Amino acid sequence: MVKILLALSFLFTAVTLQCAGQDISGFWKGTLSMRGCFPENNIELQINAKGEILIGDSYHYQDIDNYVKKNFTGSFDKTTKKLTVREGLVTTYHIPQRCVICVKTFELVYSREGKLETLKGYWSGNVLNTLQSCDGGSIILTRIKESAFKEIPEIKVDTGTIRLDFYDNAQIDGDSITVLVDKQVVLTHQRLTAKALTTYVKIDLNNTFHEIEMVAENLGSIPPNTAILIITAGKNRHQLSLSSSETKSARVRIVYDQATSKVEQTVAVVKKEPD
Repeated sequence: MVKILLALSFLFTAVTLQCAGQDISGFWKGTLSMRGCFPENNIELQINAKGEILIGDSYHYQDIDNYVKKNFTGSFDKTTKKLTVREGLVTTYHIPQRCVICVKTFELVYSREGKLETLKGYWSGNVLNTLQSCDGGSIILTRIKESAFKEIPEIKVDTGTIRLDFYDNAQIDGDSITVLVDKQVVLTHQRLTAKALTTYVKIDLNNTFHEIEMVAENLGSIPPNTAILIITAGKNRHQLSLSSSETKSARVRIVYDQATSKVEQTVAVVKKEPD
């Protein structure tokens, strides 16, 4: 009898420690119960848990081309499995002009049934820089393996003129590309070699978000069409490997980081629809 009690006690302790040590870091996706400027209101939380402290990024989006990105802070009680997420600074957004941004707070509880992990609870919020309430409501988020935005790198810059240099990746095999910046062609049917194909992006306070798209005009002798992109922004240099095919282009987003606080002050218009 004593052995059975000891075994049950050990099992209870193990389960308790497992729950208490639950790591909620990762990607979580759900749908917001709200009316807004998007026909579909998806939410993705990218949680990084350090003990009881949570930090990360949130995406409210219709798709990867229409979204608002914010950073957040929060807390996680490992005993009750309750967490609070409070959105803060808007870091990137690409939404219709009629829309405004809703800054949200999430009150959630972690649970697991088999392999399915969920965060269930409620959210509330206010239109950015106002006391106007967003709709709020219930929400369920499910752990996912990969972010919806994983294929589009986002580069933060702090200078007004950005230099883009495209090179063939490794072996020169006849790859040709067309490059668009914000849907406007800046390089067309250019062959990639060891010598840079160069173009520039100018950023101002009225246009702090830019998307660079590399379209494959052919696949060369070694598919797919691959390139090295070097982004030079002031003293900072970023090197990316891009790959495109006949059916899928490669994209990179540029965000002017220092303008964020100024942009936030001009985005909110109460009569518009929250994101």
